[in-house]
Amino acid sequence: MKRLRIPTGAVEKQQLSLSHPSAMMDNMESTSVRFAGAARDLGRAARLCGLTPPAFTSPPRLAGVSRTIRRRPNGVTIAIVLRGRPWAAVLADMIDGIVAANELSPTDADRVRMALWLAVATPVEVDVVAA
Repeated sequence: MKRLRIPTGAVEKQQLSLSHPSAMMDNMESTSVRFAGAARDLGRAARLCGLTPPAFTSPPRLAGVSRTIRRRPNGVTIAIVLRGRPWAAVLADMIDGIVAANELSPTDADRVRMALWLAVATPVEVDVVAA
């Protein structure tokens, strides 16, 4: 086993910290948790509408855009910028991403958007009952 030797004066009076201020880390974690929760809720609502929900990720690989869509044989991935944007804009991109991924007609897109906004606007408890 190799031992690491650090000169005693090298770390004196030096405070170890995260690479980001803790308040910034809390904010980023909170946004990530909200994003994951919204993806779960929107995916559930999309399935209830008979759609195939896409995968969501952040940030997009393409610089300078707020949302990208990647179509592959095994599914669609929507990448969205979270940092520095209003939460409503993130949700709108997620909802429009589901509509685009499922290539809906204008009439169906309008109906689905309404259902998806309701899914993230109001928490709903669902009881599963055997039929």
